[in-house]
Amino acid sequence: MSALLHRSVVQLISTPALTSGCRSVVSNVSSVRHSHWFASVLSLKTTVPLRAEPRKKKKVDPRRELIVKERMRKKLRKLEKVAPELIPIEDFITPTKCSDETRIRNVSKLPYEESERRALLFKEWSRYKHSQHLAEMAVIDEALKAQMQALEELKLESEELYKAAISPDLSLFPFQRQGPFYTPPIPNYDAPDGKYNDITRVYTQ
Repeated sequence: MSALLHRSVVQLISTPALTSGCRSVVSNVSSVRHSHWFASVLSLKTTVPLRAEPRKKKKVDPRRELIVKERMRKKLRKLEKVAPELIPIEDFITPTKCSDETRIRNVSKLPYEESERRALLFKEWSRYKHSQHLAEMAVIDEALKAQMQALEELKLESEELYKAAISPDLSLFPFQRQGPFYTPPIPNYDAPDGKYNDITRVYTQ
């Protein structure tokens, strides 16, 4: 059938009775027909492939929808009336046994002579520690003044000896350290978690 149609088109083009305009129209039709962008008139035509079936709409009972909405409204009303309960932080709550007023420690009262003896002893101890602190600070000041004077005299004698004197001595406090040993890991070793009791409280609102 397509061969006969093509032959008739060729005969029409070759006939001298056709004008130039008619020949151009026929040539355009034949070029469109043989183009790969357009399907042939005589070929089978298919629709666009569908990727999925359209979803079937579920039949919803209007009464059921009204019941669900009414339940949601009741829950919202309850939540608006009662404030949400906060989860307590146990670290900030004082135990009841510690806030019991009946638990009072009975402090034994010292006699007057013993309290005076302790007060005088405390004052004497304070005076002793104060004089000890003043003596230590005086010794430190004298040592620092002597050190600065010696460094100034050494700087006048030799610059190299002065730089060597003010440089830090690393051998003064010897420090030795032994780090961890790098051992190969044990293959397929499942480290134990240990035994513990989970006492975490779960709160539901």
